[in-house]
Parts: sequence; C-alpha cells; structure tokens
Amino acid sequence: MLEPDLSVVDLRSYFVRKRNALLVRGRFSPLYLDYYLHLMQHGIQHAETLDQMLKDALAALALHLCSRPQDEGCAWTVHVKEPQRANLFVTGSTRPGRVSGRIFTEDVREEGEAMFIAQTTRPNHQARQSMIEFHGHDMLSAVEQFYTTSEQRLTRFFRLDDEEFVQISAEPDCDEVWLSELALENVLELETTEHLTLLETRGYMFECGCSVERLMPIIMRLPEDDLDHIFADGIAKITCPRCGAVFRTPKASFEEWRQKQV
Repeated sequence: MLEPDLSVVDLRSYFVRKRNALLVRGRFSPLYLDYYLHLMQHGIQHAETLDQMLKDALAALALHLCSRPQDEGCAWTVHVKEPQRANLFVTGSTRPGRVSGRIFTEDVREEGEAMFIAQTTRPNHQARQSMIEFHGHDMLSAVEQFYTTSEQRLTRFFRLDDEEFVQISAEPDCDEVWLSELALENVLELETTEHLTLLETRGYMFECGCSVERLMPIIMRLPEDDLDHIFADGIAKITCPRCGAVFRTPKASFEEWRQKQV
C-alpha cells in the first residue's frame, strides 16, 4: 500500500505529430524530496556524484515506465567504473506508480566495463532481460545507449531547469534526423514549434513498499549458523535489497513469524 503522505509526480506523455515521436516530461522535485527523507530516515549517505547519478536513474526509469504499457514493471542494474566502482539499482512500476532504488559500493566487482542490465516483467508475458556495455558514467546517456542498442529505438533525454526531465522516443516512421539533431533550446520551444497531442498523465512516487514482514523470508532462507550470528545480540538488522531501508527485528518476533509459516 502506498503511503498517503508521499508526493506524486505527474508525468505527461504527448504524441509529436508529423514527427512521429513520443514525448514524456515531468518535474521530479517532489519525488526527490521523498527520496531524501527516505535517506534521512534510514541513515543512508551517498557521495554527491553517486547521489546525482541515482536521482537521474530514478527520473529516467519513471519516464521510461510512463512510455510503456501500464502493467509493465522494470528493474535496472547499472555497474559503473567512475567516479568509483559501484552498482546502481532502480526499479519501478506503473500499477502502482512508484520507483525506488539504492547504491551498492561494497563487494562490487573490480573488473569489466560499465554495464547496463535491464529486466522487464509483464503479466502473461515471458520476463525479458538485456545487457549492454556503455560508455561514460552519465545515467541519461546510459539509458539512451540502452535504447539504441537493446531496444533498437532512438531515444533522447534532456535535463531542464527545476529538476524537470524530458524523454523523446522514436515511434514508427519517426523523423529520426529531426530527433537526433534536437538540442536543449529546441526542446524548450517544442510547445510552439511542434504540434503536441496530450495522450495521458500518470503519477509516480518514490516508494518501495518494503516492510520488516516482507523481508522476513530473506532471513528464513539463511542457514541456522548464520541465524545465530545475525541474532547474536538478540536483534537482527535487515537491509532492503531494493531501497536500502534498514529494519530491526527481535529474534522472538522472527521465531513467532517463522512458526506461522509452517
């Protein structure tokens, strides 16, 4: 269930007539506010550059989801070499409309190139996974490269003022020369230079949906020796693998929950 006090970011999708392109745009300031409240609540701190990269990945994922079928879910894992070796993970869905993510800096592989791994799920469809190498460490560029290589579809991302982002993707018979040559100043004038038809509005928020109860199965799968170790002080610390939220549960509560699973 979504928290009632979380902020919803409205993303609007448009069809660019005569250019045959899909445009999605939105301002992410409210979502970023909830993201920072989440970090404060769980005592999470990121290096400034990695923090910006994760925020860009969250925005790009939400824009991507808004351009996709409503029952589709996505998860992206991005391995970067700069500014340091790290894995960025973002995931989200439209029903409900939410995105979340976290950064891993420990136990990250030291070798290999920058990698972008995308997993897509949809009811009654086979799950899809694709993996590409990409250049640089800019997340918007990484997603563009993913679209070009894996989706075989020209897509451009633009960062506007006040934490607003725009994604423009090629549709069948798109004017790809026009799309490839678009500059930021052109994007700012699209409402006057092109014919935009509003298709729909979707809402997204920063929310994982995790709870200590939902994370209990992770503990239950551990060997008994590991359980004795994590409950050495009587209380286990559980970290959500999707958003980094930290939960603490007494061993008695875990044992009570485990007995109910029998």
